[in-house]
Amino acid sequence: MAKSAKSKSAGKVSSSRTSTSKDTGIKYTDKSAGQPELIPIFEAIRDMLLPYQKGQLKLRGGENGQVLLVGEKKLVIDGRKKDEMWFAAALIQKGYVGFYFMPIYTNKKLHDVFKPELLKCLKGKACFHIRTYDKLILSQIKDALKIGYDTYKELGWI
Repeated sequence: MAKSAKSKSAGKVSSSRTSTSKDTGIKYTDKSAGQPELIPIFEAIRDMLLPYQKGQLKLRGGENGQVLLVGEKKLVIDGRKKDEMWFAAALIQKGYVGFYFMPIYTNKKLHDVFKPELLKCLKGKACFHIRTYDKLILSQIKDALKIGYDTYKELGWI
């Protein structure tokens, strides 16, 4: 009896449930279903992250609407021990792809290098809501990733 209950509940697990992925550490529900226009945006950003997967920077996820690039070097920043340092991530959300760019927290001057088109997508400090596949905005994300990578490297974080 317990065996059938276990298999019955196991069959109810769906991708619409919110869970924390062991691969990414993100509490996230894949929201790509019904939003096919967002998948190419997500894939473009994911593909831009791939060249930075080297040394201490590790790619987590990459499927099901979530990807994250994390520095796995143990650090001490302002007296606090860090086991990892997030670099950038992309998540398919409802109506947009969230591009999360953490180097902005390290150097407020990085904000000045963003072009107006990308700045229009900024919601908060480090989250950009990318709603359409726009080659100009995607090229600006690519430029930001390069600058952010160089910043992390200069700081010795990767």
